[in-house]
Amino acid sequence: MFTVPSPFPDCQGRGRGIGRLAKSEGPLLAQWLFLVRPLYFPAQTCHNGFVHKSREWDGQRCAPLFLFIGPLRRQEDFAKMESLEEKRVRLLDCPVIAAVKDEAGLEQALQSECEVVFLLFGTIVSVPALVEKVRQSGKLAIVHIDLVEGLSAREVAVDALQGLCRPDGIISTRPPLIRRARHLGLLTVQRAFILDSLSLDNLPAQLGVGKPDFIEILPGIMPRVIAELAQKTRTPIIAGGLVKYKDEVMAAIRAGAVAVSSSSPAVWEM
Repeated sequence: MFTVPSPFPDCQGRGRGIGRLAKSEGPLLAQWLFLVRPLYFPAQTCHNGFVHKSREWDGQRCAPLFLFIGPLRRQEDFAKMESLEEKRVRLLDCPVIAAVKDEAGLEQALQSECEVVFLLFGTIVSVPALVEKVRQSGKLAIVHIDLVEGLSAREVAVDALQGLCRPDGIISTRPPLIRRARHLGLLTVQRAFILDSLSLDNLPAQLGVGKPDFIEILPGIMPRVIAELAQKTRTPIIAGGLVKYKDEVMAAIRAGAVAVSSSSPAVWEM
C-alpha cells in the first residue's frame, strides 16, 4: 500500500482522497503530489480530478485554489511518451506528411507509410477519437487547431485542445496560438499563405512571435519562394498545398523544404 504522509500534523485525515489517488495511480503521481502538497495544499480533498483547498492559514482565510490534474496516466504510460525533441526528429525524417480532411482520408493515411498525420478536420467532440486513432497506429498526430469546430481563436483554445486529446502538436496560422502551444510542450507548425511579396517579407517577423518548430508554406509548388525563404530563416520548411506529383515533391525538397504535406494518397506512397 502506498499513501502520502501528511506534512501538516493538524490536517491528519483530511488528505485521504489524495492518498487513495496516489495509491491507485502509482508512485510517479504520488511523488508529484507529495512534493507539491506542502507548498500549495495545506488541506485538501480530491473530487473529479480537481484538487481544492480552503482553510485558515496563519490567521488568514486562503482563497480557494483549483488545479486540474488532467487525465491520469500510469507510470508505464509516461515511459512510452516521446519527448518533444524525438517528435521533431521523427518529423524531420518524414519527407511526406499525410494531410487528411475527412474520415475516409484518415483511414487511407493510417494504412500508408507516412509517419506523421496532419488532421485538418474535426470538432471538439470528435477530435479526441481521431487523435487516439492516429496514435494507436504509431504515427504522430498534428491537429490544425484553426479548423477544429468549437474552439475559439484565443490562446486558451490550445489549453482546451491539450486537455481534450493531448495531440503531439498543432498547426495554426496564428502566432499567439503557436507561442502558447510551444509553452505547453507541443510540437508547433505555423502555416503561412504566400500570396504576394509582402506576405513573404512579413513572414520572418511573424515567426519571431511564435517561434514554431516548423513552418508550412502554401501553396507548396513554389520552389523559388521556398529557396528564398530558406535563406531568410532557420526554421525548417514544410511545403503544403497543391502538391500532387513526384516532380513537385522533389522540386520542393531540392529547394530547401524538409518535407511536403499533401492530401493526395498517390503522394503518400512515393
